[in-house]
Amino acid sequence: MIYTPLTKKALRLCFDAHREQTDKTGLPYVFHPFHLAEQMRDEISTVCALLHDVVEDTDYTVEDLGEMGFPEEVLEVLRLLTHDPAVPYMDYVEQLSHHPVARQVKLADLRHNSDLTRMDEKDIDEWAIARTKKYKKAMRLLRAKKPSAAR
Repeated sequence: MIYTPLTKKALRLCFDAHREQTDKTGLPYVFHPFHLAEQMRDEISTVCALLHDVVEDTDYTVEDLGEMGFPEEVLEVLRLLTHDPAVPYMDYVEQLSHHPVARQVKLADLRHNSDLTRMDEKDIDEWAIARTKKYKKAMRLLRAKKPSAAR
């Protein structure tokens, strides 16, 4: 993990935002963004990994994060990573694929979400298998794309 004033701010917000949430296995949800952040190699991607589900899964908005002082570089990535349910999933993945940080965070997210070892064997049902297939298709799409130059 990279520790800077900005990443510490993101750590605190991530923990606060996901404090009461659990994942599909019953574990504290916050372990998921922490796991992604551990894989990042710079400040901006670490912050984006920590906050990647805050707008999608809590009451916080991108505007709230901007008012908290998160830079536009982070807000741009979070806008890309927040899936609008009105947009078909693969179209959403295609849209974010051209941004190098969004692509990097989404690949880490998909790898972690596709790891069926996180689930108890009794919970691996048709839905979990179908979700994993969808995520693996998204990973193939992201790996095939060449991200644009750093912004």
